[in-house]
Amino acid sequence: MGSMTREAVASARGVLADLGGSADLATGEQLLNAGRIIGSSSKLQSYLADPSEDVADKKRFLDRVFGEFGEPARALLTSIVGSRWSSHGDLLAGIEEIGIRTIASSAPADLQIESELFSFGEVVSSDSSLELAVGTKLSDGPAKAALVQRLLGGKASQQTISIVSQLVQQPRGRRIGELLRNAAAIVADQSNELVAVVTSAVPVAAEQIQRLERGLAKQFGRSLRVNLVIDPSILGGLRVQVGDQVIDGSVATKLSELRLQLAG
Repeated sequence: MGSMTREAVASARGVLADLGGSADLATGEQLLNAGRIIGSSSKLQSYLADPSEDVADKKRFLDRVFGEFGEPARALLTSIVGSRWSSHGDLLAGIEEIGIRTIASSAPADLQIESELFSFGEVVSSDSSLELAVGTKLSDGPAKAALVQRLLGGKASQQTISIVSQLVQQPRGRRIGELLRNAAAIVADQSNELVAVVTSAVPVAAEQIQRLERGLAKQFGRSLRVNLVIDPSILGGLRVQVGDQVIDGSVATKLSELRLQLAG
């Protein structure tokens, strides 16, 4: 992510914070819908991402195209297209991120969207036919969104359903696992939290997870939630991933390192 993109996202986040409760779930869904519409036209992307174009003209254009959207959504879109972005792709990523952040901020405090996203990712990754169905380029966006609704309806929050529907309709070259991990990280960050994916060969007791959460939160200086993955192939120990940082204490990794040392 370039410096211009980071500044643009920070600016839009400031607008979102100023909007407070007026930016609700519908606002987030409208932003994601706008991102899909803009992403469907290279000319539209070029125009809205061009810093030389007058911001007032862009706003009038947005009001014509998205006039049925609420004022909070149009205010956020105006902020986004009025900023400088490192690339056209970053503009779309920015709209998606702010849409996800808006949806996350609309959720009740006790709703763990990132856990629901993680659970859906685990289900998809364990079923190759399902992974193909939600990730294939051969199926159109609305069909994949309808599949998500059938899979998650009554089992997950509307916030999670809205986010997953966006991801499968506009993957922008990313695999479903990457999409869900990135979305979960954005949701957690909106609540000033981190997400740690902990891989273990065997189930881990709840009290051990809680101790691990406290220890990692102290290490990273932020509140943190753990998503547990059971993978017998690591043999023993734990593998912890927080963002791009990996703490690998698995037996499989240690054996691999030992074999490399012996071979050298």
